[in-house]
Amino acid sequence: MCNMPITIYHNPKCGTSRNTLDLIRNSGAEPVIIEYLSQPPSKAELQKLIAAMCVPVREVMRQKESLYADLQLSDSKWSDDALIDFMLLHPILMNRPIVVSNLGTRLCRPSELVLDLLPDPQVGAFTKEDGEVVIDAMGQRVHPSV
Repeated sequence: MCNMPITIYHNPKCGTSRNTLDLIRNSGAEPVIIEYLSQPPSKAELQKLIAAMCVPVREVMRQKESLYADLQLSDSKWSDDALIDFMLLHPILMNRPIVVSNLGTRLCRPSELVLDLLPDPQVGAFTKEDGEVVIDAMGQRVHPSV
């Protein structure tokens, strides 16, 4: 298995994205950080991410974003290709964080989902911004069912 760096498509204003980044760092890794609002992926890159996650395009969209409603994107008339074009035109519509590692590609909502993509164990305790303990003092998951 090649040893590619972990990459996170990150929005620093999003608590889930910050928690995910911190969990990656808590494993001892320093990821490549792509702030997708200012550096959106190309169409080919976004298509590749969606294919790697094996999820419908709409699952990668922030459906609670007001722009989603304003553009009437819930209408079934929009093809997957058109929805991808909207995400490229308006990166705020892209759900986050998306993490890519040797172990897979995944939308990490909730942030603990990133643990399945990390090759190294957590190096210490981790508590999310909201106070929820995710990793105990022994470096073990508190909620392994996630």
